[in-house]
Amino acid sequence: MIFAALAPLFIALFIPLLSKIKAKIHTGFFVLLVPLFIFLYFIQFVGLDFTPVLQTYQWIPSLHINFDFYLDGLSLLFVLLISGIGTLVVLYSIFYLNYKERLHEFYVYLLMFMSAMLGIVLSDNVFVLYTFWELTSFSSFLLIGYWHFKDRSRYGALKSMLITVLGGLSLLGAFVIMYVLTGTASIQGMINQADIILNSSYLPLILVLVLLGAFTKSAQFPFHIWLPDAMEAPTPVSAYLHSATMVKAGLYLVARFFPVFSSYEWFFITVTTFGIITLCWGSFMAVRQTDLKAILAFSTISQLGMIMAMLGFGTDVAIFAAVFHILNHATFKGSLFMVAGIIDVQTGTRDIRQLGKLFTLMPITATLAFFGTFSMAGVPLPFLNGFYSKELFFESAIALQAQSTGIASVLVTIVPYLAVAGSIFTFVYSMYLFFGLFGRNKNKQFNLRQKIKEAPIGMLISPAILVLGVIIIGLVPNLFNQSFLQHAATSIRSTATMESVSFWHGFSTPFIMSLVVVIVGAILFITLSKWQKVYDVFPGKWSFNRVYDRSLETLDTSSAKWTNFYMNGSVRTYMSLILGTLFTISFVFMYITDGFSIDFSDLAPVTILEVVVVLSIIVAAVGTIFTNNNVAAILILGITGYGVTILFVLYRAPDLALTQLVIETITVTLFLLCFYHFPNLKKRTESVTTKSVNLIISVGFGLLMTMIGISAYSGNAFAKISDYFIETSLPIGDGKNIVNVILVDMRGIDTLFEITVLGLAGLTVFSLIKLKNDKEAK
Repeated sequence: MIFAALAPLFIALFIPLLSKIKAKIHTGFFVLLVPLFIFLYFIQFVGLDFTPVLQTYQWIPSLHINFDFYLDGLSLLFVLLISGIGTLVVLYSIFYLNYKERLHEFYVYLLMFMSAMLGIVLSDNVFVLYTFWELTSFSSFLLIGYWHFKDRSRYGALKSMLITVLGGLSLLGAFVIMYVLTGTASIQGMINQADIILNSSYLPLILVLVLLGAFTKSAQFPFHIWLPDAMEAPTPVSAYLHSATMVKAGLYLVARFFPVFSSYEWFFITVTTFGIITLCWGSFMAVRQTDLKAILAFSTISQLGMIMAMLGFGTDVAIFAAVFHILNHATFKGSLFMVAGIIDVQTGTRDIRQLGKLFTLMPITATLAFFGTFSMAGVPLPFLNGFYSKELFFESAIALQAQSTGIASVLVTIVPYLAVAGSIFTFVYSMYLFFGLFGRNKNKQFNLRQKIKEAPIGMLISPAILVLGVIIIGLVPNLFNQSFLQHAATSIRSTATMESVSFWHGFSTPFIMSLVVVIVGAILFITLSKWQKVYDVFPGKWSFNRVYDRSLETLDTSSAKWTNFYMNGSVRTYMSLILGTLFTISFVFMYITDGFSIDFSDLAPVTILEVVVVLSIIVAAVGTIFTNNNVAAILILGITGYGVTILFVLYRAPDLALTQLVIETITVTLFLLCFYHFPNLKKRTESVTTKSVNLIISVGFGLLMTMIGISAYSGNAFAKISDYFIETSLPIGDGKNIVNVILVDMRGIDTLFEITVLGLAGLTVFSLIKLKNDKEAK
């Protein structure tokens, strides 16, 4: 499985090589094979006899971080959506994106995102999952900001990244706490030790951190504000990220950790509350929008809220309905995003106020939109899959009343009413979308500048396949039930099974609720022009976007004030702040941890020779202060370095002495070359206060380094690592010189980076010198 999950990331490395032939062969044709093969690989697992599969690939075993890929029914559902919808999106993008676009960048970002999503849903290790989680935020930032020359694209990309990364950091905190509590980084291991987490005093904090990560990623109220602005991305991105993949990551997270938190009452209260509010708010605000993709964005928010609410309900019916609707939503919403892209390309606008009467001009597109919008609305027709999961949603909302007591009873009383209210507005925005595009509205003013015609067949294939999925699932839902959906549902809750999914149950309460939604929704849609002004009052000018913008503005202003306060161009001020802060924090920490212990036992004897060398170093250091000649100051300062070299020799450390000698010689030489061209040092007239501060900082820092050296030898807070080096340098490093083994083997990566930094610095100096010489030559 690791090869399937990381294949898109690997293939992405070679995509830029195809940019030279994109005018002849669209890059998307090569990329199309990647998700297709992944889909074909995982589709073989679908069946009645499916059993979970766990594969482990070592990565950092010493830290319990490995590629533990766990494929159960839930992850299989998401993997097939990621790869299946991904295949259709890539096919759609071939005809949507012109070859003159930066195709190599687009497909690199898309494959990066695809690999990240596969990693999320397959990872059983929480730290690997978090790595992929943040990779989705990074890659989605690049995809949303693909048209970076647009201000709104950059704004939307930044907003999505800030909000989702905030949630990602909170999720990392939850993972760390659960890892410490359970002693395992495995999700399945944490589920098996759920009692430890549930009985922990950290349980409320863990739940808040996990849900914060899930809510931000799945655009739950009030973190939903990033999703509408993300619609500035190319339509293939919207169809992929914002219908079937990225926005479902939060749902996957809640579903995956459901066995851990499901018995905790506040899980039900929190998830249900946020989910049902998101459903109502998203559906209500969708009717206010005039941009096609904005309507679909808020419709996605409402649908995500509905699924999140069902995960919060936690009953067998609710869990099965949530899984079912995840599948249904991917089909009809993916097709609708593609339809919106088709209309945008063919008409030149996404403004619904300028569109209408397109049914006769674009009959195939209109037919696809009909199935998508009416399925999204939950219209009770047997060939629309959206109705089935919507009715199960109503059934699960009603069933709550018979199961809940205490504080949650207040919530379950109003949930059915809010479910109906949110669904009514879902019906309204669905009709608003369809008839606003394809109906005959005499009040509209059409100012389209281009001739409208049906989209090319290539752009219609992908949405047509998704609509075919809507119809097939609607006509034969049991074809996907026991062999597919039940495996996903039972991965969340072992008893969440449903023997049969059927269209007609008689005039049951859920069916009556569906009829109420259709009737009331139709009335509201017909009278839309009469009550639409309510949006001028509520929410009016207030929005969470303004809160977000004002927060960023305040943060930027405050940061600028504080930065300008101490960034005044004075090097002395910078060094004073750095050294003063280091001095204060270190001394306070040493005081708190009893770091001022002094132990002179077991030290090498000090003879008169060592005393003379140390006094020479002190005299040279002090003498440097009173020297005005540049060359003399550097030479005197060099005495301190060479004095340390002599001390290394006296204490039988020839390798350190040689290293110090080489470094000191190079340093003195470089200083002489530089300072030779500088003006001579001059004494500055400074106030007594300035001199006093300089004295305090210099003496304090000297004392600090002295105390750290003594404390490092005398303290017993930690086991001495020197014993480890002595015992293991020969068997592990195969060397008798302990210092060399430390530098080359035990901290070899650190040494490598030090060499890299020095190399980069050397290249920089060389580049500056060459640049100066080139300018002088001109």
